[in-house]
Amino acid sequence: MGEAGSGMRQTVPAELSSFIGRERELAAVAKLLADERLITLTGPAGIGKTRLAVRTVRSLTSSEGLDACWTELARLDPPGLPELEAELLAALAGREALLVLDGCEQLGRQAAALAERLLGRLPGLRILATSQRRLGLPGEAASAVPPLSLPAAPADPAARLPVAEIAGFAAVRLYEERARGADPFFELTERNAGAVAALCRALDGLPGALELAAGRSHQYAPGQALRRLAADPLTFLAGGAGRGTRVDAERSHRLAPPAERLLRERLSVFAGSFEPAAAAEVCGFGALSRESAAEALRDLAPGLLADAAPGRYRLPLSVRAHGARLLAHGRGGDGATAARRHHERCRVLAERAAQLWREGAQREARELAVRELPELRVAMNPLSAPGPAAALEIAVSLWFLWSACGLTAEGRRHVERALALHPAPRPARALWLAAWLVASFGEAHGADPLLVEAWSAAVQEGEDTCLAYLAHVRGTVALWEERYEDAAAEYREGLELLPEDPEFGPGPEALRAARTLALAYTDPASVPVEDGLPAGPAAGPAARRADPWAGSWTGFAHAIVHRHEGRPAEARTALLRALRAQLALDDRLGESFSVELLAELEADQGRYAEAARLLGSVSRTRPAAACAPRAEQVLRTRLTPDAFRAAYRAGARTPLHRLLPDL
Repeated sequence: MGEAGSGMRQTVPAELSSFIGRERELAAVAKLLADERLITLTGPAGIGKTRLAVRTVRSLTSSEGLDACWTELARLDPPGLPELEAELLAALAGREALLVLDGCEQLGRQAAALAERLLGRLPGLRILATSQRRLGLPGEAASAVPPLSLPAAPADPAARLPVAEIAGFAAVRLYEERARGADPFFELTERNAGAVAALCRALDGLPGALELAAGRSHQYAPGQALRRLAADPLTFLAGGAGRGTRVDAERSHRLAPPAERLLRERLSVFAGSFEPAAAAEVCGFGALSRESAAEALRDLAPGLLADAAPGRYRLPLSVRAHGARLLAHGRGGDGATAARRHHERCRVLAERAAQLWREGAQREARELAVRELPELRVAMNPLSAPGPAAALEIAVSLWFLWSACGLTAEGRRHVERALALHPAPRPARALWLAAWLVASFGEAHGADPLLVEAWSAAVQEGEDTCLAYLAHVRGTVALWEERYEDAAAEYREGLELLPEDPEFGPGPEALRAARTLALAYTDPASVPVEDGLPAGPAAGPAARRADPWAGSWTGFAHAIVHRHEGRPAEARTALLRALRAQLALDDRLGESFSVELLAELEADQGRYAEAARLLGSVSRTRPAAACAPRAEQVLRTRLTPDAFRAAYRAGARTPLHRLLPDL
């Protein structure tokens, strides 16, 4: 046969590379081949469609004696299509065979027409196609090839990552194997595990891109490769075709219809995943209407990466970088318009999440903000066109994500960077948030200058709500410094100044919870614990709105009172209830304090090893500025140094729910 000209092979190609992490997909495709005549493996370039097809056919050939024929359409020019079709009809006539059509996106609709004619004229034929889009034929069974499994992003990117936590993921296994092939001295260690995991995530778990990066391990350590990739993805990914690299991004763009090319470029403003509605909202303008954008996305979707959340997609890194370059140099201001629409969507999203928090739907608020965090980070870049004021507006709306949901360090970076670029006078709300993020973790000295500037700005702007929240920050500083009476007075002033239904910020229940906590130390008898409501003046329905986060701090205060009055069982019950809310919201500060108080209760009962394990379990989340836990002083006198260290380290390695089965 004319193999060189037509791309037809009587034999299946040799294995292209290691076959890691595809056992489930292999079984699924084999099952489809037993039931269907036309199966299309879909996915972006470099995701492993061809290698999955090779392994599937080779496996079935050896186990079932499958009669197979392979055709590489990616190497075929459209004028050669009639010759190829004639060869296939002659070669496959009368055979019960499987034909692989590899790279159907190269021929577009002509590939679909070819498959339809072959299936119609050859009743014994089955076809396994690989393509970046579905063929769109009746009876087609499409199977999306997913990326290799990836380790999740760590809570603390700066912390060293144990090798055991990532070694089992398919993307890491492939990278490690190929890196050793390029550099015999490469080894996955605790020093480079974090960078390897981040590199695998940045490359979307695409086998082709991972192999390209790993093949350069003799030139760049994983951390160096990650920095180069972030600085210039297209240069780093310059390599051979078929590997999810720059060549493939350019080829895919060139083969796409005009509407899809325009959509690809505009979608590059999304840093993470997006829903179809978001894509239409941001990208549907000018020459590409919302309806056209939605239709183009439906056609484009099989060549995108499916997100873990159903119904969401994202661009592979190489496609996004290529689209961004074209968008930046395009005519007609499309880039500026798409970026502006993207920023406005992020502003609305941030306010929507804040509204959910105020309404008491706090887990939903956190989930929304975390899901959209890649986009929100882009919108909070003060160097982008909207500027630092727009970045700060979004950061202030997301106060709860920074203060109550474990992302304090990130929140500080966003706020402080934008404030540094904002011309004077700087906005009161942003200064309040900056002061709170500093004070909440015990850095009182850093909060003072921000408090002074924020108070002056709030007076000039007439921001009564901000003045109330600044009193709350001063109370927090006093609380950290163990000036409990001063803290209670500041919180009381904040409650008096705060409107009944403020339009931003933590709201009255959080201030009541803070005052309850201060009173628990100074005047426990004044803290009402029987009805579960925080101390403070009578409040209307809006102020008594459900606030699980504030309630967790109120519960913590109640536990202090219960312990003080000799009711350890009630204290433990209150702490476990508080911990459930704190864990659900990822409130690491609250979690640390609640667990440390539980450790005190354990020590009170003489269970010193259990108390030490509890302290160890929150050793990574407690604030650096906090003094040593009270229970630690007792434990060091009751346990030998070796026993304390052993129990503490065991707790650091043990999930909290195992230490507290009744949590």
